[in-house]
Amino acid sequence: MILKQLEDLSDESVVLQWKRNPYYQAFCGLKEFQRKLPCHSTALVHFRKRIGAEGVDRIFQMSVGLHGDLAQEDVIHVDTTVQEKNITYPTDSKLAIKIINRLNKIGKVHGVTQRRTFVKEVKSLRLAIRHFRHVTKRAQAKRALKRLRTIAGILMRELGRQLPQHCLFECYQRDFLLYERILAQQPKDKNKIYSLHESQVYCVAKGKDHKQYEYGSKASIASTAKAI
Repeated sequence: MILKQLEDLSDESVVLQWKRNPYYQAFCGLKEFQRKLPCHSTALVHFRKRIGAEGVDRIFQMSVGLHGDLAQEDVIHVDTTVQEKNITYPTDSKLAIKIINRLNKIGKVHGVTQRRTFVKEVKSLRLAIRHFRHVTKRAQAKRALKRLRTIAGILMRELGRQLPQHCLFECYQRDFLLYERILAQQPKDKNKIYSLHESQVYCVAKGKDHKQYEYGSKASIASTAKAI
């Protein structure tokens, strides 16, 4: 876990790099080079769940104690930057279409008999939204966006009636609340949601001509003065 944090690696990458890198194995206390994986990547997930927040704090205290007096330095350097996320340009129509596809997939997985899936209608509405910036076709695009939100609401209410209650509240309650918030937001609202898989992403104004906005999360970096 310390190697994963230091090198900014995923669970799969740190396990693979441990097999290839003898310095990683020496860091973990091994005296001979091992040619097999130390564990499966999912074991790290289970380990983090077992130790909880208190276990992570103990590991952090141990790593700080390895630096000795350097960890007690009075002067540190702190810098803030934007960690850009891998998301496409956010539009409300794109999010509505993704919500409809996810709801149809949920219904298919759980064997829900839907009255309509609206697949053909969504295709035609997608074509109408392409002309959102056109002067004479802007009204048609707005009606198409409103219809997409209506379709998503119909599918959500249908799944809410037919899905088993324990499955709905345990597995999909958080997703449904997120979908309702996305469908209700307006272009000029604050704290908008720009992506389904990265709901915490927000728009950051950079103030540069070549790239005025960035979609990501703020990240703060702190280091000791002597390290720089």
